[in-house]
Amino acid sequence: MESTLEFLYEYGMFLAKAVTIVVAIVAVIIVVLASTVKHKSDKGELRITNFSEELEELKHSLKEELLTKKQFKAYEKQLKAEEKAKEKADEGESKGKVFVVDFKGSIDAAEVASLREEISAILTIAEKGDEVVVNVESGGGMVHGYGLASSQLDRLRQADIPLTVCVDKVAASGGYMMACVANKVYAAPFAIVGSIGVVAQLPNFNRLLKKHEIDYEQHTAGDFKRTLTVFGENTDEGRQKFQQELEETHVLFKAFVSKYRPQLDLAKVATGEHWYGQQAIELGLIDAISTSDDVLMHLAGERTVYKLRYQVRKKLADKIAHGASLSVNAIFNRLVEKNRPV
Repeated sequence: MESTLEFLYEYGMFLAKAVTIVVAIVAVIIVVLASTVKHKSDKGELRITNFSEELEELKHSLKEELLTKKQFKAYEKQLKAEEKAKEKADEGESKGKVFVVDFKGSIDAAEVASLREEISAILTIAEKGDEVVVNVESGGGMVHGYGLASSQLDRLRQADIPLTVCVDKVAASGGYMMACVANKVYAAPFAIVGSIGVVAQLPNFNRLLKKHEIDYEQHTAGDFKRTLTVFGENTDEGRQKFQQELEETHVLFKAFVSKYRPQLDLAKVATGEHWYGQQAIELGLIDAISTSDDVLMHLAGERTVYKLRYQVRKKLADKIAHGASLSVNAIFNRLVEKNRPV
């Protein structure tokens, strides 16, 4: 009996040591991987896809599916003949390329980090005759963030590269600040456009603090270092200064829009209101009604269209969290399906 217990004890100790060593090795590997990813976390990669080729491949596969074998064979023969004729016609003549970028903006316009990389990449390879299309989707946000995003698009204008902006859903406030930089602006019929105005709002808890006898102190150097406060007692002087700053920002916004679209009646469109695409074209806020899909398909019929996307590499922790989230969702969905009444 004693020998059996001694054996089990020794085996347990051996197992504990083995587990400890394995855990230590795994921990070292995770630390090494994490440090490697951390070193690369600020880096990203630029992905380029040939939209024109994707469109042709889609068309080809649909033809193969829908036509009879005889019809498809005739189609392929005709296609080869057209390609040869096109190659011959294009000899010595460059029609230029079209680069497409997507910008789906948040409140702080954090996406400008990728936009600047995409614009820089285009500027390094763009040639005479090339064009850029930016699909903008944003309801606006922080002035400095969207000011920088607009300046990135202005880099293309300064380089004399034709710029087109397409608005499928919304380009309001800061989003329209970006859109107006373009040589040509397209919008879907019910896309929201405009909102050339400035807004700021904040709650004030001063009366609540007083009610519960809670003191709040704020110390500043400079009369208007802080005009309005969330917890302190606001003054009429502070409110007037804050309103003045909003008005000054609005003046700058209007001047920026007028620079790129001088034909606009600012007194009519810079009221902070927004309009749908069908109304916006009458006011001169956009140039034509169209979706980005139609614009790109039309361009792909004439030139080669490339889509660019700068993507920041995800950290190891983010990948693990994403994987864990997917696993939890999968388990939850299975439990729901299992317990769902028939």
